[in-house]
Amino acid sequence: MAVHHLPLWFNKKISFYKLMGTGKNGTFDKRPDWQQWSILCAAKDGITFNDDEPLYGSFIKKWYLFFGCELCTMILEPVEGHGTWDGKKVFGDLKPKSGYDGQIAILTRATIRLNKLKYFWQHVAPVANKMNDAEGFQFSAGIGEVPWIKQATFSVWKNKAAMMNFAYGMKEHAEVIQKTRKQKWYSEDMFVRFRIIQCSGSLNGKPPF
Repeated sequence: MAVHHLPLWFNKKISFYKLMGTGKNGTFDKRPDWQQWSILCAAKDGITFNDDEPLYGSFIKKWYLFFGCELCTMILEPVEGHGTWDGKKVFGDLKPKSGYDGQIAILTRATIRLNKLKYFWQHVAPVANKMNDAEGFQFSAGIGEVPWIKQATFSVWKNKAAMMNFAYGMKEHAEVIQKTRKQKWYSEDMFVRFRIIQCSGSLNGKPPF
């Protein structure tokens, strides 16, 4: 993955990118999945792209195909959110809430304070593992740029109502959210909701959702 920093650095179509590893169980996980990786790119205003010429560039796509890798690419439009990543509003100034309630993708990421790592892994990870059984849940992937410290979850839901019901209707999850805020577990965090424009390719031999 380190090889890909160079073409992404010189890619004039993107304003922000992250190369990340993934966890084993589709959410926060201390165990990395050495066979699955993630690239996040934010497009500059007015940039268009497609499967033939993905935003991360044809060089990286051909690299993966040369080594026989399976690819899954999602094109997303941010609709609401808050927070920063490396001090940047990665997807611009977003409304905290919108009226959109169709199929929705969620990106939740945080930089965990070192003195709060114990509490995070004790409380957040076990609750997040229950997400797979939530009504309206369709897919999730645990991603991160620094193992155990800079963590993120990308998930897809049937609609926003289903996601909200899991986040705030489940007592344990709601309590953890309150603790993260009151006890200041994160030095930085970001939460963004997306409309899914397109999903192509597969994961483990089938469409992810």
